Amino acid sequence: MLGKKVIVIGSPGGGKSTFSRGLSRVSGLPITYLDQLNWNSDRTTVSREVFQQRLEQALEQAAWIIDGNYQRTLEVRIQQCDTVFFLDFPVEVCLEGVRSRFGKSRPDIPWVETQVDWEFMQYIREFPDKNKPKILALREKYPFKRWVVFHSRGQADAYLQGYEQAKCF
Repeated sequence: MLGKKVIVIGSPGGGKSTFSRGLSRVSGLPITYLDQLNWNSDRTTVSREVFQQRLEQALEQAAWIIDGNYQRTLEVRIQQCDTVFFLDFPVEVCLEGVRSRFGKSRPDIPWVETQVDWEFMQYIREFPDKNKPKILALREKYPFKRWVVFHSRGQADAYLQGYEQAKCF
């Protein structure tokens, strides 16, 4: 059973926002994109204080899907959620995910990506070694939360299809 407070995490390019939109569609839960809370349309960031204030406002809502990693605030979000979806996809899948979104308008970021950001691509390459262990440590620390881990887009898609079909009964 899906809770009312859900986070979706995983490497950039893994499809967190796409999965979040699908989950919102089948569950009716509203989405908050952390990138929208953090970034301005000119690719500058808001202050930490502004980001924190925006995040706190989102967390105060009765129900939500919060999409994004932002390691600095991950534990706070895990503490307040009931369900964690972890898209644990291979690096190449995530890199291709970033490449596939060039030139496309997206609701999760306030600009259109048009070129390769090599520093960002390196972050994705390092995600399994630098960020995934921190996520796994939080999973161990919060085993009483519902953790759903997908290792492929097919698994994530099948979950959404199953959830939607289950609502028909």
